[in-house]
Amino acid sequence: MPDAGLWKATVHLEVPVLFPGAGAFPGRSPARPAPPRRSEDEHRPQRRPAPPAVTRRDRGQVSIEFLGFLPILLVVALAVVQLGLAAYAVQQAGTGARAAARTASMDPADRETDPRSAGLAAMSGWVARGAGITVSEGGDEARATARVRIPSIVPGIDDFGPATRSATMPRPATPRALGPRTDEGAAPR
Repeated sequence: MPDAGLWKATVHLEVPVLFPGAGAFPGRSPARPAPPRRSEDEHRPQRRPAPPAVTRRDRGQVSIEFLGFLPILLVVALAVVQLGLAAYAVQQAGTGARAAARTASMDPADRETDPRSAGLAAMSGWVARGAGITVSEGGDEARATARVRIPSIVPGIDDFGPATRSATMPRPATPRALGPRTDEGAAPR
């Protein structure tokens, strides 16, 4: 039987390196060995350690940070509400101008109310109180301009100026173009 020691020979091969820093095998360098194989248990996500308990001192710091941020939050909220009020005032001015121009474009015999009153009635009550409507009727069109005061909720600023909108409506070419009124000849109410 052959000697067992003969079969335990160590072989050492020298492999020429073609590129400095590269290992004998592509993708492997001597500086970065292959990662060790992990068992089944190691593939499970590891739990993170619990965050440190919030101390009383930390809660105080959060309160101070919130108090520092609160004024900025209030200013932004006031600006958003003020912008909404301004947009609403502009929309109401346009509604009043269109209603006044529509009424002014009608034949005077067909009107149930004057154009200024019709424009103010088309607006919300609190907006109409500070509104002014001018109507010009001439030629083949009627033009109405509504001017509404923009209310302010910002302390220290009383007025943001007026919102002005105009509307122009064509006048009928012939009187009574809308036809006879339906309530003519009816018994009074």
